[in-house]
Amino acid sequence: MSAPRRIVVIGAGLAAVSTCDALRAGGYDGDLMVFSAEEELPYDRPPLSKDVLLGKAGHDDILLRPERWYRDQAVELRPGTVVTSLRPETGTVEVVGGAPVTADRIVLATGGTPRPLPVPGGADPAVHVLRTWADTERLRQRLRPGARVAVVGAGLIGAETAAAAAVLGCRVTLIDPVAVPLAAVVGVEIARVLHARHTERGIEVVTGGVERIGPAGVHVTGRTEPVRAEVVVVGIGIRPATALAEAAGLRVDNGIVVDPSRRTSHPHVFAVGDVARHDGHRVRHEHWQAARHDGEAAAAGLLGRPAPQVGAPWFWSDRHGSRLEAVGTMGDADRTVLRGSPADAAFTTFGLRGDRLVAAASIDRPRDIKAAQRLIDRDVPVDPGQLSDASTDLRKLVPR
Repeated sequence: MSAPRRIVVIGAGLAAVSTCDALRAGGYDGDLMVFSAEEELPYDRPPLSKDVLLGKAGHDDILLRPERWYRDQAVELRPGTVVTSLRPETGTVEVVGGAPVTADRIVLATGGTPRPLPVPGGADPAVHVLRTWADTERLRQRLRPGARVAVVGAGLIGAETAAAAAVLGCRVTLIDPVAVPLAAVVGVEIARVLHARHTERGIEVVTGGVERIGPAGVHVTGRTEPVRAEVVVVGIGIRPATALAEAAGLRVDNGIVVDPSRRTSHPHVFAVGDVARHDGHRVRHEHWQAARHDGEAAAAGLLGRPAPQVGAPWFWSDRHGSRLEAVGTMGDADRTVLRGSPADAAFTTFGLRGDRLVAAASIDRPRDIKAAQRLIDRDVPVDPGQLSDASTDLRKLVPR
């Protein structure tokens, strides 16, 4: 297969930049264009709910690449460019206020949009979400000492936002319908300890569903009085931004469905990052590492090469001075084993299926996660007793 003469990437997050980086590293010397709806240079999103919200990092600190990189790599970046449609058969990309662009291949890296709370008041413009630099700047201006803040959703983004608001001196209430959020993802023991730390840091934790958001605050099922708040933040996940793909007739089912090379149902269109779902997998992996690997795989596919092998999915989250790390898919496990105790400051949960490790999650034990990733990737039989024995060097369980 001859290399495409022009590739257009729609979207400018990590998956998009990773695709461009891998293409140039792989020897691609054709035209390479990136359309971004945002005005800023492409930036990293994980710090938005952490150091950026806390005022510890500015925009330049979280750039994925400096401006000169796009010049040096001959990547034509078009910020502030909104794509309205694409026609895969002709490779045409139409944009607001500009002439259509024709490409041999198109990469959709459109990411996702914050999932709105489906209750009265949930989509009110005064309700904050946290997905973009502009979202974070808008929210940061409201997080003043003493401000009453209600955060709806105790997943990764919601929990990180609540923790940051507490550090900034706000009076924070964290609301979630699940008593132990993230249990299915990291195991009930890790999830319970993480959730309890909110209370330890002065955050009020409320378990219940939200009925509506109004001038008086957030109305929660089972409570006679609303949770009063001057600032309401909703962090209940994202919806994949599939509108362009659907209108173009691509296969969409909880994301744009892709093969191992990140090729969609049309051979000239690829999809990467949060918007993509790998055919045969139940869920999309909305994590930093997955976005980077998607870009590398798409670049290989665009160049007619086999997709590189990748390991088990991995992610992290920082809150209350601790780091959560997880690898693999805990939902695939049929039992768990603890290394350390929930009473300790740091411990690990291993998820096993039969005699194979399929997942692990830890609080402040990064070496456990590194060893677990190798055990999962190499499909090594493991002894649960060795996993739980803190005196066992997990690195020695991995064959050389």
